[in-house]
Amino acid sequence: MILIRQPAVAGMFYPADSEKLQTMLSTYISAAKSSDRIPKAMIVPHAGYIYSGEIAASAYARLKAGADTIKRVVILGPSHRVGFKGLAVSHAEFFNTPLGKIPLDMEAIEKLLTLPFVKYIDEAHYLEHSLEVQLPFLQTVLTEFKIIPIVAGEADAEQVSDVIELFYDDPETLIVISSDLSHYHDYDTANRLDKETNRKIEALEYQELDYSEACGRVVVKGLLALARKKLFSVKNIDLRNSGDTAGDKKRVVGYGAYIVD
Repeated sequence: MILIRQPAVAGMFYPADSEKLQTMLSTYISAAKSSDRIPKAMIVPHAGYIYSGEIAASAYARLKAGADTIKRVVILGPSHRVGFKGLAVSHAEFFNTPLGKIPLDMEAIEKLLTLPFVKYIDEAHYLEHSLEVQLPFLQTVLTEFKIIPIVAGEADAEQVSDVIELFYDDPETLIVISSDLSHYHDYDTANRLDKETNRKIEALEYQELDYSEACGRVVVKGLLALARKKLFSVKNIDLRNSGDTAGDKKRVVGYGAYIVD
């Protein structure tokens, strides 16, 4: 029997109707700046599209030039619902969205399981939105690809870095790190906090990041640790919050988009 992970937040975080979803994504991406330089890795937010979709699109639009050359995407995001240690992969053979099914790279996942901190935890994937909301963006900008979806529990930066490094030098692989920034401050406070978090990310000061600054700190720190090791830079291309898009400015969530060329 083929195992398919069905969407958990379609109709909540993004439209469940495929035509409405495609129209929304096409609007976001066409309005964003594209580039001939294809990012090797990116950090993107994972909130409802009306809040963070424009910010995420600023990174995804830069994949247009790699539509036919990116064949695999490693997606790492934090666990919001299930507590566990290490990194969780899924038994599913496909992840489904309103835009269709995406195959998982089962062979690569089996190799990941040789690492002692990587294990099958399907419960970590069933309701997790941090990975799911990235999939329709990928389906919109890429032609044909497989995914390696990984949910992070309690893990250190070096463990995440080790996983990313396994795939980093493959020219057909993209790394997607899913994280929002500050949560539920007033607009001015959020701007101040997110600017400081932005400084830390661009300076690769991964040891200084904590949960209050980025809900996906575990996976962000892993990318930054590898960036420091390999001497590459992480560049911010959009920094806003829900008060700038569709939310109340009294209680906002911060979003940043970052790329590694």
